[in-house]
Amino acid sequence: MRLTPVLDYYPLNINKYLYFNLFGRERMDSSTERLLQRFKTLADPVRLRLLALCAEGDCSVSELTEITAQSQPRVSQHLRQLCEAGLVERFRDGHFVYYRVPNRGAELRQIVALLPSDEPQFERDVAELRALRGALAGAPRGDDDRPLHHALLELTVSSPIGDLLDIGCGQGRVMQLLASRARRAVGVDIDADARRYARAHLLLAGLRNCTFRNGDMYALPLGEQRFDTVIVDDVLGDAVDPVRVLVEARRHLNDGGRLIVMASTSGDDAKDLGRRIAAWSRDAGLRLSPPRAVPPTDSRWLIAVATPVEQASAAA
Repeated sequence: MRLTPVLDYYPLNINKYLYFNLFGRERMDSSTERLLQRFKTLADPVRLRLLALCAEGDCSVSELTEITAQSQPRVSQHLRQLCEAGLVERFRDGHFVYYRVPNRGAELRQIVALLPSDEPQFERDVAELRALRGALAGAPRGDDDRPLHHALLELTVSSPIGDLLDIGCGQGRVMQLLASRARRAVGVDIDADARRYARAHLLLAGLRNCTFRNGDMYALPLGEQRFDTVIVDDVLGDAVDPVRVLVEARRHLNDGGRLIVMASTSGDDAKDLGRRIAAWSRDAGLRLSPPRAVPPTDSRWLIAVATPVEQASAAA
């Protein structure tokens, strides 16, 4: 049965109402409108190339300009349209502005998955991006912390990593180790050179779910974002106020999440450092597991897991 005769039966104003609500834009909800806008935005080959590049990781405007051989104003215009459609996000890091496809949102993941993996232009663009990052990264990094990496893998293999935050990420060694098992990974560090190296190394490693931010460990630039695993990555020893660092790390922890404390040490002061970390954790409202020395003899690292006191009490 066609709907037109049914509509003809009703007065004109009712017909108009039913017509637009059955067939017109007025019936579409906001999510449908957003999807339509996103597909309209991608109806341009340059914007499609930019999306494919930004799906690889954090990309600077200068990199995107060089790879696409477009003028910077033209690339910036395309990026603004992608941002307005919610397809990429923009953030500043020092003198650079970066763009990336957000790691959150099933719809975005589905759209990115539609990009053909065998498109020659995309392959050439990604190869050029990797070449640019390879020149920045330099020689491959050696693995001089194997005991630490083994300990971290053992510590995290028993439960999902989920969303990962690495405070004091440096050149991204820990993120490179764990990100493949994380839903998304965010690294924060105040060293601009370290962040650039980290971006280069993790893109070369094919880890597309990682992003890096310039941030103060006492006031992380992450708004209300929460994470399932938070790593305090060897920053407490140099902190003026270690308790504040732990309180800020705890603020970004999801319910049921865990905080991993890493601290470099020498074998001689490991016990004293362990006691200080336990005291700082207590003052921050955290319950700390007994710190583990890595390696067990002549230790160079201490690793411990902390959970909020109320969370630990509820579990008990």
